[in-house]
Amino acid sequence: MGGPRLHALIAKHDLNVLLRPTSVVGENGGIRLRTRPNNRQAYHEVELDRWRTFLNMPLVLRPKYYPSDPQFSARMVIAADSLGWDSLNLSHALLHALWSEERDIRDPGARQAIADKLGLDGARLVKMENTPAIMGRWKAIHQEALSAGIFGSPTYVLDGEIFWGQDRLEFLDRRLSEM
Repeated sequence: MGGPRLHALIAKHDLNVLLRPTSVVGENGGIRLRTRPNNRQAYHEVELDRWRTFLNMPLVLRPKYYPSDPQFSARMVIAADSLGWDSLNLSHALLHALWSEERDIRDPGARQAIADKLGLDGARLVKMENTPAIMGRWKAIHQEALSAGIFGSPTYVLDGEIFWGQDRLEFLDRRLSEM
């Protein structure tokens, strides 16, 4: 949901974004959505519905393949980043496929097709996902998130200050405007 607004912030403030795909960081208090109490899950759906209406964005409240294990798509994004490719757009495309198109992004073929559609070499990225270099980077990013106090995704960090969730992008924009 935050993708288009993040891209607008990047253009507005001429940002250099360092992408660090991670998962929920339980050690820092992160709680996976489907393990939260039922009332909290229900409220999450209410908020998603509010945001999709407000942003006029396609979104399925309970996608067929959610929850998904984020490590597969995250490692593909890390592989793209390591090649200097557009990892941010790939990340958003993978999330869009899960949340709006109800595609199973755990499936390597689905990930490859998503990357290919963006003009990236999806087969190469899928092959790279399980290499020692990418696996090591995935683990290092988790440690970075742990050290930074990150507990969920998306989290935006500016000079050590954490902005958690797409609904905090306006606060990030304000902070960037103060600089």
